[in-house]
Amino acid sequence: MKYCVIILDGMADYPLDELDGKTCVEAAMTPNLDYVSSHGQLGTAQTVPTGYSPGSDVAAMSIFGCDPARFYTGRAPIEAASLKIDLPDDTIAFRCNLVTIKDNILDDYSSGHITNEEAKTLITCIDKELGNESLIFYMGNSYRHILTCKNSDSPFTAACHAPHDIMGEKIEGKMPEGEGMELLAKLMNGSRQILGDHQINKHRVNEGKNPANMIWLWGQGKRPTTPSFHDKFGAKAAVISAVDLLKGLAFLMDMDVIDVPGITGNIDTDYDAKAKYGIEALETRDLIVIHIEAPDEMGHCGNIKEKVAAIENIDEKIIGPMLQHLAKSGRSRILLMPDHYTPIVKRTHTNDPVPFAMFGHGIERGRELAFSEANAIESKLKVEHGHELMSMFLQDLG
Repeated sequence: MKYCVIILDGMADYPLDELDGKTCVEAAMTPNLDYVSSHGQLGTAQTVPTGYSPGSDVAAMSIFGCDPARFYTGRAPIEAASLKIDLPDDTIAFRCNLVTIKDNILDDYSSGHITNEEAKTLITCIDKELGNESLIFYMGNSYRHILTCKNSDSPFTAACHAPHDIMGEKIEGKMPEGEGMELLAKLMNGSRQILGDHQINKHRVNEGKNPANMIWLWGQGKRPTTPSFHDKFGAKAAVISAVDLLKGLAFLMDMDVIDVPGITGNIDTDYDAKAKYGIEALETRDLIVIHIEAPDEMGHCGNIKEKVAAIENIDEKIIGPMLQHLAKSGRSRILLMPDHYTPIVKRTHTNDPVPFAMFGHGIERGRELAFSEANAIESKLKVEHGHELMSMFLQDLG
């Protein structure tokens, strides 16, 4: 039996007047999504438990079959695992965004999706000026980086805001509050002086691009103790993703990470390569998880046209080829779903139950409905605890 899970990050949305009352996925041409939905089962899953922020960290943990209520400790330690950063018991990791501040307003959580080359120079500079033996800044990918704090007297329980949740708001009311806030604020404010006049940012401004003129610290936590995917489900699994968060979760759960050249975590990612490497991965593994970030990024940007285009690209270039391959391989199943909603009108995540569709060997045909948020909500198949969905999907493994 072969299994494929495709996560269309942030795809779920609300009806939009600009699309004549349709959501982005309803407006998109998605024959393969609709095939899976109409020939299999369509339902909803609550991937974000009550009381948790609706981030990809919590939601992806649920999709991987790991209960966030038991194992979640924060976003940053998951991403740190992807970068192979050691986190002893006395060390806390923070997510460190390179952001754009304009007139003391958080204007862009990604600094215009700054390049790795530019980001490396800036993070190296920040580490030299603000880091020490206890505070170390690590290069990640594009705007996503990590700070580790070792042997600190503070437990860093300060409430920190995710930058993609507060775009367009004054930063004075959104700085860290609580235990450890003084050091965090000192680092964040200090970064403005270092980055503001940096030559890279001057060059970006001259080119009409957003400068990376501040670091934003959030998502802190210690290394989690997560179960092995293989030990829990008896399946040898691998993950394909361009973002450290998904790769880090894979590392923590002893799943293989497949490196794919040309994938970016944005609208310009190489969709064809993800499908190609996913098909190859199934030759030696039971399950492949393919994660695509593009719909989420376009949701944060409020870009309806590109979000629809991303969904169509995933349907044509990833879901289609995977369906064809699975049909040839004999007994198989496929599960398609977003991790959370990223509505265009909100430009951030919400904790609505997400639609999912599964199809394949042993899965009965449902109501023969096209894939959409509304159709999924009408379905009687509702998974109240999202981490149980993987067990349902793999229920007859072996």
